[in-house]
Amino acid sequence: MVKNVKSNYVILLFVVFGGFLVFGFSENVKGPAIPRMQADFGLNEAQLGVLLALNSLGYLVACSFTSALSARIGVKATGILAFGSMAVSGVLMYVSANYAALSASYFLMYIGNGMLEIGLAIMAARIFTKNTGTMMNLAHFFYGLSSTVAPLIAASMMGWHMGGGGELGWRGMYLIMLSLSLLPIIPSLLGKFPGEVHAKEDRVSLRVLSRDPIAWLIVAILSFGVVSELAVGSWLVNFLEKAYGWSSTDASGMLSVFFLFFMLARLFLGPVTDKIGYTLSVMIFSAFSGLCSLAAIAIGEPAAVLFAVAGVGISPIYPTVMAMIAKRYPKGTDTAITFTVTLMGIASFVGNLVIGYIIDFVRRIVAGQGGGDSQIVGLQAGYVFIAAMALLCSACCVLLYVILRRRGEVI
Repeated sequence: MVKNVKSNYVILLFVVFGGFLVFGFSENVKGPAIPRMQADFGLNEAQLGVLLALNSLGYLVACSFTSALSARIGVKATGILAFGSMAVSGVLMYVSANYAALSASYFLMYIGNGMLEIGLAIMAARIFTKNTGTMMNLAHFFYGLSSTVAPLIAASMMGWHMGGGGELGWRGMYLIMLSLSLLPIIPSLLGKFPGEVHAKEDRVSLRVLSRDPIAWLIVAILSFGVVSELAVGSWLVNFLEKAYGWSSTDASGMLSVFFLFFMLARLFLGPVTDKIGYTLSVMIFSAFSGLCSLAAIAIGEPAAVLFAVAGVGISPIYPTVMAMIAKRYPKGTDTAITFTVTLMGIASFVGNLVIGYIIDFVRRIVAGQGGGDSQIVGLQAGYVFIAAMALLCSACCVLLYVILRRRGEVI
């Protein structure tokens, strides 16, 4: 047991920051891997959408029980279990022989991811009681850091030749990358995690949250923002390769530039959120992201860099909303986080499913009419949906800001 408070705080920082680092790798190596999986198993875009939606379902399942599990066995044990399940999913992914096995492996990985995200959010809310917006964004900076290099590392690793065998491929890449999730278990075993500080009778309940319009607006803000954010990691490489004929290396490089902007925004914009307020911050940033994506689509390939610049706006949304929840619901933050993130998981499930079907639907319509390149038009339609999610996030923030300002409760 760690006796020194400062030493314990440093150890907990290693768990939280290291957890987000691993989280970023596990979520964002899929960009370069998806086209290879598609080729290996002969999948169409709709099947990819189903695969990603099942991932979101696994995430949703994890969100539904992680808070209760954390209350029962502790946030430390919950985090360790999350890290371990992610490592196991890497092994199962390596040996997957068909689409069903791959989907099951991804499902398990996202159960681990969901447990980890809720666990890290609870840890961060309990640890970062001062300058919450800054510290939440700093913690999520490490997610952006690993996300920045993940696509390039993944694309490079898949081409490695192991001894006298063939290429490492996406299977071996996932096995190695997900094995990194075992590392944060070490500081987790050493640290002492803070518990819930409020009495049970003082805590906000799910029943109260379900009747609170502010809580539902926060759910909408986070849902639209996260659908837009995660969709970039899933679809940008695919879009650039198929719509513009880019190589895997170039397309993965652009995704890494997106995450570079994403990472730097979380590093430098955290203090801005504390200064001008969380609601106003998310309103401005999400609108910027959506407009950048729309401009990139409208202008075409010469403006492809705007897909990456959109990362500046989409990046602060998740950590800033977590800070918003911590400040809005100081009594029962765990419950509020679970309520919000679980419903966000439903939106993410639907969002990934819709994007894949939008691409296929529009492509079939254009092909049937014999006008233009149906592949490009379909992919553009899917990306317009991604941009629209960011703009809807901003619109919901406008409504939230107006309501809170009338009450004198702006966060």
